[in-house]
Order: sequence, then structure tokens, then C-alpha cells
Amino acid sequence: MARRGTQAEPTAERIWGGSTLTERREQRRVALMDAALDLIGEGGGAAVTVRSVCRRACLTDRYFYENYPGRDELLTALLAEVSGQTYAALAAAFNQAGDDLRVRAEAVVNTAATIVLDDPRKGRLLLVEPLSDRALISASMASMPTFTRMVQTHFAPAGTRSERALAAVGLAGALGALFSSWLAGTLKVTRKELLAHCVELLVTAHG
Repeated sequence: MARRGTQAEPTAERIWGGSTLTERREQRRVALMDAALDLIGEGGGAAVTVRSVCRRACLTDRYFYENYPGRDELLTALLAEVSGQTYAALAAAFNQAGDDLRVRAEAVVNTAATIVLDDPRKGRLLLVEPLSDRALISASMASMPTFTRMVQTHFAPAGTRSERALAAVGLAGALGALFSSWLAGTLKVTRKELLAHCVELLVTAHG
């Protein structure tokens, strides 16, 4: 017991298996996230259940509920995390591209392609599953304004605030539709043609 007038020193976390309790909890959280992302890539949102995630992550449901109240909360958290990573990558691409409009357009399109085309799991999570999975619809809608504001800042044409907002929503929606259609295999063009069209779309829209 600490003596009166003095502050007790914090108790160090107990090390077990080379890691602290906090570290182990974080490792389990990441394992659950990775398992859910893999399952979405393989079978969409319908493939994600508490049981399937635990089986894939090699964890018991006790550790699932340690992190999430249920399956929907896991998917919502996963979408938020991947959306945040995507936004950070796009922002970095903008900042590194300089002031040239075409260079900026190429930077953002190539960065987006790296995320959603080169890793179809993330592409499906961000662009496809929110169209049908009730747990992802509201989370996707909540993240969209962040991306729309980015498009408005860098690519929307001159005009009133309302005009620029309308243009930004249209551009963001068009890019999302193009990428998701290509992922689904319904847009029969090459990757090179897809990305070139997206770049031209942004450059032309800016005027």
C-alpha cells in the first residue's frame, strides 16, 4: 500500500509468452479483422459469421466477444479501418503529386487501383458488399462524405458550392461504379483502359 501523501507506482503489465495482455488482445483483434476480410474476399458478406471468423482466426468465440458484440459490429469496424487506410493512402498520393492536374489524377487513380484492384478483398469490402449487406450500408454511407470532399477539393470544376458538391458526388460515384464493375467482370476492358478512362474523367471534369 502506498504511504499517505505519495502516489502508488503503476503496476507493469504481466508478460506471458513474450507479450503483454494488451498486445495479445490487439493481436486477436487483428486476427479477427484479417479473417473477416479473407472471408469477404472469398464469399462476400454472407460468408462472415461469428463461427466462420473464429474458425479462420483459430480463436474461440470468447475472444470474438472480447472485441465485438456481434458480426455486424465486426464488419462495421473492418470497413471503417480499411476506409481510413484508403483515405490516408489517397491523401498521401495527392500531397506527393504536386500541382499538375493530370499528375494528381494519375496518382489518385493508381493508388486507388492498388488498393481495390490489386487486393480484391478490399475492393469487394469497399465497393461491392455495401450494396447488399445491411451491416455495411450505413457504414459505407458514413465514410463517403470524406472521399467526396477530397474529390471536390482537387477535381470539382469551378462553380458555386452546390455545383461543386454535386459534381464531386457524381465523380466519386462514377469512379466507384467503374472499379466495382471491373472487379465484378461486367466491364470488359483492360486494366490499362480502365485507369486511363478514370484519369481522363477527373481531368475533364475539372475543366
